Amino acid sequence: MPVHPTKWHFEIDDYLNPWLPPAPWKHLPYPVARFLGYRTEQQRPLGNIIMVLWAFIGVFCAITIIEVVSRAIPAFREHDTPIIIGSFGAAAVLEFYAIESPLSQPRNAILGQLLSSIVGVGISKLFALGPVSEELAWLGGSLACACAVAVMALTGTIHPPAGATALLAVMDAGVVRLGWFIIPVVLLDCMLMQCVALALNNIQRRFPVYWWTPSEVGCREKQQQQHDDGERSGSYDGSEAGAKFQITKARHLEEGRVVMEEESKVIIKRGQVFIPEDVYISPEERIFLEKLSERL
Repeated sequence: MPVHPTKWHFEIDDYLNPWLPPAPWKHLPYPVARFLGYRTEQQRPLGNIIMVLWAFIGVFCAITIIEVVSRAIPAFREHDTPIIIGSFGAAAVLEFYAIESPLSQPRNAILGQLLSSIVGVGISKLFALGPVSEELAWLGGSLACACAVAVMALTGTIHPPAGATALLAVMDAGVVRLGWFIIPVVLLDCMLMQCVALALNNIQRRFPVYWWTPSEVGCREKQQQQHDDGERSGSYDGSEAGAKFQITKARHLEEGRVVMEEESKVIIKRGQVFIPEDVYISPEERIFLEKLSERL
């Protein structure tokens, strides 16, 4: 029986994750791996004052470094490139304060900006072909932002400041003039901000929570075997909830940490989630478990 269009669901990670290699951080010297977000111990909670202090330092350093580097690159000066794209002010808030948010992780911060800049420039070029392109720039900006959100949502790279990047690529005269050259500018700014975030956020906090996804990666053969075993035993019903439960049990394996041990159990009942104090889960994982409990 065909599924109603309102029930259609596409998850790109279902197709990508089995083919991706696990993160190699646990094989690196721990002092190095620690500044890449790898932890062997539970993160200690911090007060909001120290978090605000680190956010202040991080935002100031990241924006300053991006501006200094941009001014020093001859190719940027030749193209009269802005010393910084305005959307990176919003990105800095995520990268240095809301660092546990899925919207702040490297996949979202880098790929979201890259895809949105490509979409924005592409639509800007498309509208420039028309005889009344300047009069319709407002419509191009709306379309660019909407398309960028759609692309990011389908690729699992939602990053709110990237929506502004797509809008600027159509509406801001200085950015429009750059054309496709804005893409290397955005990439450089993303990489510089990520480097500063890794250096400062990992002094007393942890960043990133994950690089690609909190789910397990690189397990194509194992997932296929589990699927086959489930079908033979009749315990696997092929539902979305069942598949996601298998992924949830394997969370944090990418970082090399064990979430559930023999003496520590996460209990999920209808409308209730019980998590031991010695088990660390991120805010997005807690939300996932609560939603799962509502479906039992």
